[in-house]
Amino acid sequence: MKKILALLLVSLTLALAALSAHAASMEDLQFDDQARIANRELVLNGLGIRKLFIFKAYVAGLYLIEKVNTGQAALNLAGPKRIQMRMMMEVGPKDIKQALIDGMRKHVTEAQWAAMQDRVAQFSAIIDLAGAARVGDSINLDYVPNQGLLLSVNNVPKGSAIPGQDFYNAMMEIYVGEDPVDTRLRGGLLGQP
Repeated sequence: MKKILALLLVSLTLALAALSAHAASMEDLQFDDQARIANRELVLNGLGIRKLFIFKAYVAGLYLIEKVNTGQAALNLAGPKRIQMRMMMEVGPKDIKQALIDGMRKHVTEAQWAAMQDRVAQFSAIIDLAGAARVGDSINLDYVPNQGLLLSVNNVPKGSAIPGQDFYNAMMEIYVGEDPVDTRLRGGLLGQP
């Protein structure tokens, strides 16, 4: 009887640990409640889905050092950040570049855009290196202070860091800025109902 109770206790403990390892899910995709970047613990701020017409492209999670509920607060927050995308459809590098680079262009001034051209070219080359995003891929767009934007696919780094918080914020504006690519996605990432 003691062995059975011990086994049940171990099973219950493992089940609870598995449940607590994930804070949230959307579209049957599980997201960890925390991420560690640059020796800092980040919390999952919110989840949102990006739809293209009737197609579900990806679910994204926003990780920050503390929870916020406005885009401006997310942009102004110091420290590391992560946007994690879990792909639900295949997207080629040309389409990824067009979405990210055109989106960034939309959120900066002419002078800011001119100052970013070398970094835009570097980002474009890294996206080409990463190749197509496939169904099930996990893509991290991380900001690491004093390094910049780091791109990884399925936890494998792609290319080198692209310096500048201004560059990362221009990319982040696509998701949580005043004129986002998708207002429902923005609301989800900011934890808004």
